Amino acid sequence: MSAPAIGQTVGTITRARVSGAGREFLPVDGPVDVFVADGRIIDIAPAGVLRPRGDVLDADGAWLIAGLWDHHVHVTQWALVAQRQALGHAESAAHAARIMADAPVLSDGRRIGTGFRDALWGDLPTRELLDAATGVEPTYLINADVHSVWLNTAALRREGHPTDGDGMLREAPAFEISRRLNDVEPAVADALVSAMAQDAASRGVVGLVDLDMAWNETAWQRRLDAGFDTLRVEFGVYPDLFERAVTEGLRTGDPVRGSHSDLVHMGPLKIITDGSLGTRTAACTHSYPGDPHNHGMLTVSPERLVELLTTATGAGFACAVHAIGDVANSHALDAFALTGADGTIEHAQLVAHADIPRFGRLGVGASVQPEHAIDDRDLTDSLWAAQTALPYPLRSLADTGANLLFGSDAPVSPLDPWAAIAAAVWRTRDGRPAWRPEQGLDAATALAASTHGGSAHGAVIEPGAVADLVLCERDPLRAAEGELRTMIVRATMIGGRLTHVR
Repeated sequence: MSAPAIGQTVGTITRARVSGAGREFLPVDGPVDVFVADGRIIDIAPAGVLRPRGDVLDADGAWLIAGLWDHHVHVTQWALVAQRQALGHAESAAHAARIMADAPVLSDGRRIGTGFRDALWGDLPTRELLDAATGVEPTYLINADVHSVWLNTAALRREGHPTDGDGMLREAPAFEISRRLNDVEPAVADALVSAMAQDAASRGVVGLVDLDMAWNETAWQRRLDAGFDTLRVEFGVYPDLFERAVTEGLRTGDPVRGSHSDLVHMGPLKIITDGSLGTRTAACTHSYPGDPHNHGMLTVSPERLVELLTTATGAGFACAVHAIGDVANSHALDAFALTGADGTIEHAQLVAHADIPRFGRLGVGASVQPEHAIDDRDLTDSLWAAQTALPYPLRSLADTGANLLFGSDAPVSPLDPWAAIAAAVWRTRDGRPAWRPEQGLDAATALAASTHGGSAHGAVIEPGAVADLVLCERDPLRAAEGELRTMIVRATMIGGRLTHVR
């Protein structure tokens, strides 16, 4: 495939085969030429009928799809994974501690690991166990779900926490630790974010929703000033900084102030209303096994949630409400119904049968992460075995009219839309039998859910549409599970400008 260089604007994409939304609008069933000008598709014609214009990208029969989005990313924390010790393979607390004993000490004097899953370990993570392995270097192990952090005594002392417990911090204290660990030198963070963005572009990603727990506008102003142009970004704000956003006159959809770029915009108010499955804090109707008093926890009361959504709506903000357990999802839907707020429920991992059709009726988007179902299948079968609500109900949500928006929640799972699509369609990985296959989606719905706007409003390839486009090796609507996960992306473009060429 001949191609212009990265950063060049394409005039014609020739000999492409179109897959996904927009296929029904094409004039023929074979290869087409797609003409682009001023960042938009201006014409589509059978291959060779019209003369190519400007710089030509020869697709050579590759499949053209709308650009992919990840609707839930913690950008800085995901970028920093490159510096941190991977713990996803740890089989026990003792094993995780041994791994951290050999982890590199970063320039700030800390050892940081990420990605452990302790819910099914046979032993307990304790401060004494971690101390014995890691000694005097402050050591931090971040749970895969980011809702808990395991610290040794030196780390607890450094962060100002008591040193007489088990070293495990959960929910708000854990989030505060992550904020501190993510607060690295801007030059370091921005270089890692740039590398992360280029990797995302190589997977066909044209945009993401950044839900870092920080004042994100400053970081994106700085990155744009330095020339960042690889992705479109919508960044969120949390309740602790929301008053500042309102006072400064920001609204969802506003571009970053002080920049001539149109790539980065204000996103939603993000509200975390309960915990997680892996930390056993997601708010559920029935208790967790072996702990009859533990039904998880609501971190925002229903009354407070209504107040926040009311204020956000009046200030021009959409809302992204984290709700994992069925109790949290019920309260979140109630709040959307009472306030008329616009937005999404993030995760929706366990949903009562009666609540599933409410997503579509209320127009509340289901911002979900299909890979989490595959990661959590054993946890779900164990920790949620007594629950009567539906876990990871993708098909049920789609069938009742919900708009699905796919993401990764990176670093919880890697930023890879092809993994999300494969998980949603095939409900498996690593050769295991499909898990709850009745909740699998058709490939067209899964692909649309990975574009901006989601399954109900996703991007369409037609004249007038923004030229955020991807050329991939195979037709994603006909690819097998392994082919989706290993999809080769030949080129990615934003507004006709190439951000990746293979």
